[in-house]
Amino acid sequence: MKVVLQNLTKRFPDRNKKGGDVIAVNDFNFEIPDGKLIGLLGPSGCGKSTTLNLISGLEAPTSGKILFGEDDVTRLPPENRGVGLVFQNYALYPHLTVLENILFPLQNLKGADKLTKPQMLEKAKAAAKLVQIDGLLDRKPSEMSGGQQQRVAIARALVKMPRVLLLDEPLSNLDARLRLQTREEIRRIQQETGITTIFVTHDQDEAMSISDMIVVMKAGVVQQIGAPQDVYDKPVNLFVATFLGTPPINVFDGQVKNEKLFVGNQAVLPVPGVKDQQVVVGIRPEGFILDEQGPLEVSLRRVEVMGRDTSVVSTHPASRNAQVRSIIPARNRVDRNAPTVRFSLMPDKVHVFEAEGENKALWASPLDQ
Repeated sequence: MKVVLQNLTKRFPDRNKKGGDVIAVNDFNFEIPDGKLIGLLGPSGCGKSTTLNLISGLEAPTSGKILFGEDDVTRLPPENRGVGLVFQNYALYPHLTVLENILFPLQNLKGADKLTKPQMLEKAKAAAKLVQIDGLLDRKPSEMSGGQQQRVAIARALVKMPRVLLLDEPLSNLDARLRLQTREEIRRIQQETGITTIFVTHDQDEAMSISDMIVVMKAGVVQQIGAPQDVYDKPVNLFVATFLGTPPINVFDGQVKNEKLFVGNQAVLPVPGVKDQQVVVGIRPEGFILDEQGPLEVSLRRVEVMGRDTSVVSTHPASRNAQVRSIIPARNRVDRNAPTVRFSLMPDKVHVFEAEGENKALWASPLDQ
């Protein structure tokens, strides 16, 4: 099911009545292709959960339209939209068994959609099998792990085979290993069912690992939409560049002189076509090459061996970060006793942004185009 958001806006009254309305979602335009998994990504308060609530019908938009396929569902009640919603806290009925929790949405169907008991049981068991909890149907939620409870919540959302599946921070209550396993399961289930799925998270690793496309939001405004790797490689502004990436991108104050990029007083790269100006420079941790003759010199603080990689932790007067972190292959040996270390840079891992305003991207390496 294709989902289209047209000029979608949601305003909430300011409780203090001082600064006017609070704009949670501001003129959101996006077409979600049929059968794709889309990650809504951004920091807390950016409007991603509000967007999900607008799509589900739990919130009414201030303006704009929501279409499922060619159907305008903007004013349609949630129960008539054909959506499945999975909450952060699972929202399971504690007094019901797994089977009874999954059956619950089917038992509330009315009219032409109403099913017989055998039909409901068949669908519930099929949904349980899909999420691999078909051996736990007699258990109560309190007898299950967090990951198992989340699977029950997903099965309950899927049992009616919704037109659109909405997941609101579904993994935030799980430990690190369960998060990894469950996000892989979500991707598998989505691909097997082909249901258009919208996944809300503040965790960029989750969004990038399983999404067909990601939407990065800030303060209710869409910053960038694209395939995860494209957004990582070609951020449109400094916010997107700093939000995506683990470890985060290294940020420096810099300037362009005669089409050369300077970090401090060191000319580190040619940037043809960029006029002379103050800029902000972002260098991905994996963009450093250990080089005794390299143009970028940093003060060495420590070396962290991480198995296949080595993390060089350093400082630089022009750095906006307390530390500069460079990830290099473990085969490259760093003299731990040296006061400084020098790097050359991979051009496609260097991003140049405006120093003022919205910090828009000014330059991308030809290797990255």
